[in-house]
Amino acid sequence: MTPDILCIGSVLWDIIGRSPTSMRLGSDVPGRITRLPGGVAMNIAMTLRRFAMTPALLTAIGRDAEGDELVAACDRMGLVTAHVYRSDDLPTDRYMAIEGANGLIAAIADAHSLEAADDKVLRPLADGTLGTAKAPWRGPIALDGNLTEGLLAQIAASPLFAAADLRVAPASPGKAGRLLPLLAHPSATLYVNLEEANILTRADHTTAQAAAEALVARGAHRVLVTNGGKPAAEGTKGASVIDGAPPPVLVTRVTGAGDTFMAAHLVAQRSGASRQAALDAALRAAATYVSGEIGS
Repeated sequence: MTPDILCIGSVLWDIIGRSPTSMRLGSDVPGRITRLPGGVAMNIAMTLRRFAMTPALLTAIGRDAEGDELVAACDRMGLVTAHVYRSDDLPTDRYMAIEGANGLIAAIADAHSLEAADDKVLRPLADGTLGTAKAPWRGPIALDGNLTEGLLAQIAASPLFAAADLRVAPASPGKAGRLLPLLAHPSATLYVNLEEANILTRADHTTAQAAAEALVARGAHRVLVTNGGKPAAEGTKGASVIDGAPPPVLVTRVTGAGDTFMAAHLVAQRSGASRQAALDAALRAAATYVSGEIGS
């Protein structure tokens, strides 16, 4: 298959424990534990596939049993895995989270193999498979902050990405600072939550709209800021900030919601939707996801 978008970043196993009970530090409650393909790049790719796009994954996956199983799962979903870097000596990455009725309690992302692979995951963009420095990839690229800070800085200045429509997500608040080199990239759209936006602006904004305005003022080309069940905002250089309220739903899961939001917004924009319509479509998709009405 020929891809129409590249998803660069973490593809791993999500191990998620969910309980319908509100939890606190030290809670020991009954619930369900699942293992599903996950990671920011993977979650975005799965949503794009539901919208009939053909994503290719650029990531690092081990040549272990877990890696073989993960690649097979990606193939069954119709994701292009031909360009994945398979390592003989790095294990397949994993993510573990605990979710309660009161949201995400704690999570640990073990993306060390992706970080160790570094720029090996980008080889298809340089060797002529998907592009070269003189003839770079011209389509959309979804990029996540699980890549190292050094590699993200390299990408920000690289001719391999000069013609791409870059869509960037930080992966987690703890990795939001890695995106600073991409903040002012002329074709980058950043997708962040309010906490991540405040890390990038080194401020303490209380609304998504204020945070979006601050990010554009700092040089962002386009930015979307979410704030849980409160209004989200979209800011574009040279235009006023717009906002939209997510539909009220019963939240049954949170891991992957931001990735679903990003993918749905990208698809809406590429189908010609207005700024407001694209924001509203993304909010509806994320609300549907967290309500559990669509599969993981």
